[in-house]
Amino acid sequence: MSEQQNPTEPRRGWTDIVAGLSLASVNIPQVLGYTRIAAMPAVAGLYTVLLPLVAFAAFGSSRHLVVAADSATAAIFSSAIGKMAPPESAHYIALVSMTALLCAALLLVARVFRLGFLADFLSRTVLTGFLAGVGVQVCIAMLHDMLGVSVSAHNPLVQAYETFRQIPHGSPMVAGLSAVTVGILMTGQRLAPHLPAGLCVVIGSIALSMGLNLSHHGVPTLGHVAGGLPHLGLPDVSWNELLALLPVAASCVFVIIAQSAATSRVFGERFHETVDEDRDLLGLSAANVAAGLSGTFTVNGSPTQTAMAVRSGARTQLAQVTFACVTLMVLLFLTRPLEALPRCVLAGIVFTVAVGMIDLKSLRAIRQESPGEFWLAVTTAAVVVGVGVEEGIFLAIALSLFRHVRHSYEPHTMVLQQSPTAGVLEALPAKDGLESARGLIVFRFCADLFYANSTRFRQDLLDLVEHAPHPVRCVVLDASPVTDIDYSAAADLRDLIAQLHQRGIALLFGRVSVYLRADMDRHHITPALGDGNIYAELHTALKAAHQILGDTAASPPTVRPS
Repeated sequence: MSEQQNPTEPRRGWTDIVAGLSLASVNIPQVLGYTRIAAMPAVAGLYTVLLPLVAFAAFGSSRHLVVAADSATAAIFSSAIGKMAPPESAHYIALVSMTALLCAALLLVARVFRLGFLADFLSRTVLTGFLAGVGVQVCIAMLHDMLGVSVSAHNPLVQAYETFRQIPHGSPMVAGLSAVTVGILMTGQRLAPHLPAGLCVVIGSIALSMGLNLSHHGVPTLGHVAGGLPHLGLPDVSWNELLALLPVAASCVFVIIAQSAATSRVFGERFHETVDEDRDLLGLSAANVAAGLSGTFTVNGSPTQTAMAVRSGARTQLAQVTFACVTLMVLLFLTRPLEALPRCVLAGIVFTVAVGMIDLKSLRAIRQESPGEFWLAVTTAAVVVGVGVEEGIFLAIALSLFRHVRHSYEPHTMVLQQSPTAGVLEALPAKDGLESARGLIVFRFCADLFYANSTRFRQDLLDLVEHAPHPVRCVVLDASPVTDIDYSAAADLRDLIAQLHQRGIALLFGRVSVYLRADMDRHHITPALGDGNIYAELHTALKAAHQILGDTAASPPTVRPS
């Protein structure tokens, strides 16, 4: 049967092209603003939405992800490379481009070893805090341009201090333009989010600058913007500098993987599409190769730009390719007007983007549902602002892992008791004085056993035995939550088995999975416990326990499915 063309496909293509035009009108001013964060020439922002967009469209899997300049990664490398070379200098540009190539190499390694799962190690909680911290940092970094003052510090807190000290020496005209820019953009986002407010602000400010010759009235402008296509080539960087850039690139890669994967997942689920995260890693690697060779900076899957693309009607990467074509036209024919664009207007555009990264609604929701996680998010944000973005991303990963380990270290423990009304076993929080039946404790430990929690497991069980209302003769472990035992936990478990046997207490395992049974065999727990004391179902373990207790006349309680 021949494949028939879907009559809606041509219409879908035109819709994507129109969406790409709309996306370009909104995002070209935004990527120009990102060059202020990256401390790169303005034209470098246009280069990020030229070859990198096409490269990801060719190799990535996501139909929606927009890969371009991003404030989070720009803040990471600019804060580090700014200490190695003067911003916007030829050496600085070479270091930034080499960072993009190193990111591409690390992303390719991640693809080869299928490390897309690393995105899961950044919880939404700390990622929200991290992005909020980056937003605050970027807001502070833009203030001096918005007020018309100069600062020399790199630390955001010191920058804020210097900026506010110099407010009396600022330019009222620059501050007024910045305030109007921020006001128009924020009002537009609230009242007319579909209109290209950023483009209107850029065109209006360029016309105002050229008409009133603002550069001669103390309003700094972009100045010369190199037009034409980027020059392709490898950046000239020494070996020692290459090694110094590796940790910077690694920090960027963690953000790229986490942010890109999260964004592609969200929009893939929205449109019921499958996303191949490992293939997206290949696409991100190709995009960063294109960025590094074309003299621009690291690109990333942008949540804000992806949301703008979807809101504009984009449903395939054709919209992003259209965006790249519009950028090409700007580079060839429209760079001269960009030279008159006031820097304070660009700073105002970035300021509004940074404010949008501070998701107060999510932070309030986290605080209401989980105050402990809220403070983890706030701590991450504070480290990003007070110490640095690199330290913040590593802290975010560490806190995410710490939170998981803490829950595994102190899991819920339960004692299963027969309900007097329903006649089934119900789980109650474990505490001294509980027993499942006379002489019987049915115990559930709600985590895998590993070196950090095995002592707690043993002690909690022994405490229940010590404080039981009647002498305990049998313990049944409901092992349904346990799928893994490491070497240290296995040693502790063998000691516990021996200790219980010395007291004349039988230990039985119920609901043992094939994975847990394999670990028990490998760690020699099976011979210590006895092969006949390991059961795949809980009800058979309970039946064996009642036989040990001599309660063969009474049937064991009904087991409620877990």
